[in-house]
Amino acid sequence: MQQVDIADIMTRQREFFAAGKPRQLAFRIQQLKKLKSAVKEMESELLEALRKDLRKPALEAYAGEIGFVYEEIDHALAHIHTWAQPRTVPTPLVLMPSSSRVHPQPKGTVLIIGPWNYPFQLVVAPLVAAMTAGNCAVLKPSEMTPETSRALARLVERTFSPEYCALVEGGVEKASALLAQRFDHIFFTGSTQVGRVVLRAAAEHLTPVTLELGGKSPAIVDDDVDIEVVARRIAWGKFYNAGQTCVAPDYLLVPRALKSDLLKALQRQVRAFYGENPRESPDFARIVNHRHFDRLAGLLGEGEIVTGGETDRNDLYIAPTIIGGVTMDAKIMEDEIFGPLLPVLVYDSLDQALALVRQRPDPLACYVFTRRQATEERVIQELPFGGGCINNALLHLSNPDLPFGGIGPSGMGHYHGLYGFATFSHHKAIMRSSMRFDIKLKYPPYGTKLKLLRRLIK
Repeated sequence: MQQVDIADIMTRQREFFAAGKPRQLAFRIQQLKKLKSAVKEMESELLEALRKDLRKPALEAYAGEIGFVYEEIDHALAHIHTWAQPRTVPTPLVLMPSSSRVHPQPKGTVLIIGPWNYPFQLVVAPLVAAMTAGNCAVLKPSEMTPETSRALARLVERTFSPEYCALVEGGVEKASALLAQRFDHIFFTGSTQVGRVVLRAAAEHLTPVTLELGGKSPAIVDDDVDIEVVARRIAWGKFYNAGQTCVAPDYLLVPRALKSDLLKALQRQVRAFYGENPRESPDFARIVNHRHFDRLAGLLGEGEIVTGGETDRNDLYIAPTIIGGVTMDAKIMEDEIFGPLLPVLVYDSLDQALALVRQRPDPLACYVFTRRQATEERVIQELPFGGGCINNALLHLSNPDLPFGGIGPSGMGHYHGLYGFATFSHHKAIMRSSMRFDIKLKYPPYGTKLKLLRRLIK
């Protein structure tokens, strides 16, 4: 696929879509089953590619990438007949004799651009949604995870004809060439900075866009909690995939009186997960490349390192690191960390904690740990964020019945399950009227009909 003619692929996909086959429900189901079978056949190859690219532990690679995709496919197959059916909606009395329905229809040819942190899942899960909705697709995986990109290219080439699903490998030049084309929808996962580039390119063709971006996702700890459970769940959510997760807790807000005990509990959990020397643990991933390593290493100069802080550039290793004594104006608090560094800030009241979160752009995720329903409700109602968990981290994105997406600078649009089907569908509104009788109210001459119309509308 390296030498693909992008314009030719676009022409072939448009012709294939116009011929109608992708819209057929039987075809969609067949292709979803083919995709699942292909992934199963290449499972070992994909796990090895993820290990080479990110030193991703096999369990994390399976749970967060391959198994995640299986769940999306199974969920889509279980519900596709219901989702694809026209939906009857109420019709106002004044519009009678008529009935109203919403017909979900595929948009056409869509572009899916994936990131490097979950380089398989964040390309294939959107593809599942696009296929379920009946679209053709062009995929562009990240060039920063070359082994996974090549494995994906082999999977797509073996499984699908290019007029239905094609994959384009390469860097910025290929991405720019793709964005210059007129797609019917663009789905992008990545940084806010690149998201702006995608949105500007899409504007040239008035192409609808889904942006799954990021941001500084807070974890707010109340003073009424089980400290050991909180520490275990935060440490897991933060250091999963070496912190390279868009919904990882980016910083921790903890009551001043609880700080010392919670920091000690976090230290214990890091040791329990990864041993005395996490570098030797088979369960701790590596940083994706030297550029990101250098960026993260440059954030270690502020605050007080509670645990971790060790680095090895040759091994792309940064230890799971907890940093105390951090303030909101520290460099580490400027942008999303996207690595295994957890700054801990203190607060004296919930009002202060909420105010601190509001100082930053709306995050993709937010986590609150509390036994108090009032605290839970205040966080949900008063803070804008994409989604999150109460007393846990990361897990909300694994439920296919929940929408996943950001707000403002952390993204626009949703997917997973029904929400992904809806994203890649056009919802066509149809009203059908009977010809058996015809109410004359809407026709001239109007005379005194205004009074009757007002009465009907009331």
